[in-house]
Order: sequence, then C-alpha cells, then structure tokens
Amino acid sequence: MAITATFAAPSRTRYVVTALLFITGVINYLDRTNLSITAPSLTGELQIDPVTMGWLFSAFGWTYTAMQIPGGWLADRVHPRLVYPLTILVWSLATLSLGFVAGIISLFILRLAVGVFEAPSYIVNNRIVTTWFPERERATTIGIYISAQYVGLGFLTPVLVWVEALYGWRSVFILTGILGIIAAILWATIYRDPMKFRGTNEAELRLIKEGGGVPELSSRLVQEQASRKSFSWSDLGVVLSKKKLWGLYIGQFSYLASANFFLTWFPTYLVQYRHLDFIKAGFYASVPFLAGFAGVLVSGFVSDALLRSGLSLSASRKIPVLTGIALSVLIIGAQFVESPALIIMFLAIAFFGTGMASITWSFVSAIAPERLIGLTGGVFNLFGGLSSIVIPIAIGYLVNGGSFAPALALCAGLAVVAACCYIFLVGRMERVQE
Repeated sequence: MAITATFAAPSRTRYVVTALLFITGVINYLDRTNLSITAPSLTGELQIDPVTMGWLFSAFGWTYTAMQIPGGWLADRVHPRLVYPLTILVWSLATLSLGFVAGIISLFILRLAVGVFEAPSYIVNNRIVTTWFPERERATTIGIYISAQYVGLGFLTPVLVWVEALYGWRSVFILTGILGIIAAILWATIYRDPMKFRGTNEAELRLIKEGGGVPELSSRLVQEQASRKSFSWSDLGVVLSKKKLWGLYIGQFSYLASANFFLTWFPTYLVQYRHLDFIKAGFYASVPFLAGFAGVLVSGFVSDALLRSGLSLSASRKIPVLTGIALSVLIIGAQFVESPALIIMFLAIAFFGTGMASITWSFVSAIAPERLIGLTGGVFNLFGGLSSIVIPIAIGYLVNGGSFAPALALCAGLAVVAACCYIFLVGRMERVQE
C-alpha cells in the first residue's frame, strides 16, 4: 500500500533505492572482473597464453554487447521489480559455476552466460534513476552506484586475492556467486515503485515529480507498451539517427578503453609484466580502484553542485567528465617509470579520471527521447560492450611481444577521441525529440 499521508518534510526512501543500486553495482563488477583476479593463477593451471587470455577476457563482452538492444527493449516493457532479481540470480549462478570449470571451453561458455544476464543491469539502473530521482540528484545517484564497481574492486580485491591464496582460484568464483544470490533476494524483497514503496510520503513524490523525475514511469511504460511486444525498427531508427546520441555512443566506446584495461589486464600487468609479488600486487591493485571510486563520487557531487549553483545542465555535466578524460590520458606515464610506487601513482591518477568521466549515464537520462530511454541506454551500453570486446583482445595482441607500451598508448589515444565526441557531437545537453 502506498503511504498517502502528507508531511511537511519529504521522506527519504529514495536513498534506500540508492543503497540497493550501490550493493548491486559491487556484485555486478565483482562478477565481471573476478576472472582478472584469478588470471595469473588460472593461466598457469589451464596453460593459457596472452592471446587466448585476451579472448577469454572479451567473452563477457560478446554477449553483454549483443544483448544491449534486447535489454533496452526489456527494460521498457518489464517492470524492474521482476527483471532485476531474475537476471541477478541467473548471472550469479553462472558465476558460481565458474568455480567448477574443467577447461577453457567451459570457462568461455560460462563467461558468455554472465554477459547475457548482466546486459540489462545498467539500463534498468537508468530507468530506476529516472523514476526515483529529481534531475538535481541524478548525477550524484549515478555516481554513487557507478562508484560501487570501484569500491568493490578497491576494498575486496585484496580480500579475494587472500581467499585465492588460501583456498585456490575456484573459491573466488564461488564466493562472488553466493554474494550475487543474496543481492537477488534483497531486490525481490525490497524494491517497489515510489507510489508503492513503504514509507514514501506525498512530499517526496512531489519532490521527485517537480524536480523532473517520473515516479510513475516504470508502471506507465509497462502498461503503454504491453500491446507492443514486437521490436520496432522505427524506434531503433530514431535512436540511431541523432548526432547527439552518436556522440554518446562513440564517446562511451572510447573512454571505456582505460576502464577495460583495469577490469581485465591490470593484475596480469602488475604480476607478469612488472614482476610484482602476487599478494603485493593485490594490494597495489586496490589503490587505483579506490582512486576510481573517489573520482566517481567527486564527479557526481560536483556535477550536481554546479547545477544547483546556476550553471547550465551542459556545463554541469560536461566539466567533470572532460576533466576526468584529461586525467585518464596520464595512463601512458606508467610505462616510463620503474618504481612500483610511481607506476601505481600514474595508474591511480588515470583511474581517478576514468571514474570522474563515468557519470555519462546522466547524459543518457538528460538527452534521450523520453519514450525510448531504455532503448537509447541499450545502444549506449552496446557501444560500451563493444569496447569490452575489442580492448581486451587488442591488448592481448599488442602485449604478445612483451611490452605494454602500445596498449597504454591505445587507451590514452581513445580518451582524446571521447573528449572530442562530447565537445563537438553531443553539444548542448537537451532532450532529443522524436
């Protein structure tokens, strides 16, 4: 039952939703990146060379990318309360099963399965943010749930390295799979729309709606599109025909190059190419992830603060993103130093910048056609998924000669491409009309 009594002050149940998104973000990225943590040990046991490892790292991205448009279609038609717990449960079971693989083929297939069921996650997140939060709080909320990936990796990477050292690499997959099953139960138990969420008062509903949120959005879209179950090519044509949206798509592919290095090859880079002890590498690896966490939070809070201070939506969203991209170019500096402390310093600065740039989902929320936010988010995430396919494979081939310099140069160059997209193609932040 909705809480309909009117109070002088708005309730704050939307922050419970923020906490759910944060917890899910931690699980989401642990399940994406646990392979990178186990790679130094796993490659030896299963006799995997760098090129093959690059293909294995990319397996998640294959199905994750292929399912983005279907995921966007699903997000526009199926209520988050149904689709989210189910997808979390299935990808967590696939993750848990990775702890029992017998060889490369089963490892590859299960990584494909994780990609399939994680595909709708960030699209559904964006739908929930549009439903639950006024415009002036969205960048902060997006920053919080995106920062979860770095919190999980920053604080839990040393823990998972320690678990692996004690119980073997298979234990990492089993543990992260169990955590995902718990998250699925939390979503099924707690999440509701604003009008039906226990404790939400009329003042909070009014705050959301007057601030540009759409509290009835999920339920309304499910009802409106119940009779439109077939995929519409004309809708896809709309989201593929706008210059602003192409700026988002190409920018997302390009800026994520650095992120995909950290999420796949980074531990291997430290252990096999910089010759750090495995346990020490686990603790060193946590530093850039924590820097990324700080970057995301700084970006979200600064962006919303700039908006509240009177700056335009374009300036408020772009200043943190472009500043972050500029910092991420410094990833190339790690190749020119030998001290582990200096290597980590350059990588931490770069990942802080990558974190700052990661609130680009606020661009989607602000400029996508309202009826097609899910589909736009699907195409947007499709290009991010393409990056998760191309970059790990490209790095695998580039480092096969024994040097990481070309790989880091690739990441820095693509960051420059992303900045150009946001400046010249996206332009002013305003909602695209159909």
